[in-house]
Amino acid sequence: MSEIPLKPMGKEDIRKLESALLVMSLFSPETLEALRNPHERLTWVDSLYTAAAAFARDKAGMPISQIADEIGVTETTIRKHLRGETKAGQLVLKAYERLSKEGFKIELPSELASAMPTEDVGKLKEKIERVKRLLNDALRELSS
Repeated sequence: MSEIPLKPMGKEDIRKLESALLVMSLFSPETLEALRNPHERLTWVDSLYTAAAAFARDKAGMPISQIADEIGVTETTIRKHLRGETKAGQLVLKAYERLSKEGFKIELPSELASAMPTEDVGKLKEKIERVKRLLNDALRELSS
């Protein structure tokens, strides 16, 4: 997979970091637990996107006012995510820390794997690999 920039230097780099943070956050055990509640799914995904987008732009050195304008939320919301005052902000920060230490990795949480028949786990792993390839292709396309 192409390199995910920890300090983005332009829109393409911001998109790469934003995408990696979003995907890694979505597969965290805390997010998977929250997504079990159908009433919170849309809110969670939206919050994670906002936090990932804010974090990537902040790492690129954008001012909070510009981040808020680009994402379409208030400066207060951006500050809360960046300070880790929201669950989504905390999860994205953890994803960033994992990304900086381990690189881009998506692993199926063990509690999810143990609750599924082996053949379903295999199918899900194949889907995860397909998502990784699609993300890699998208990142390469953005780079060219």
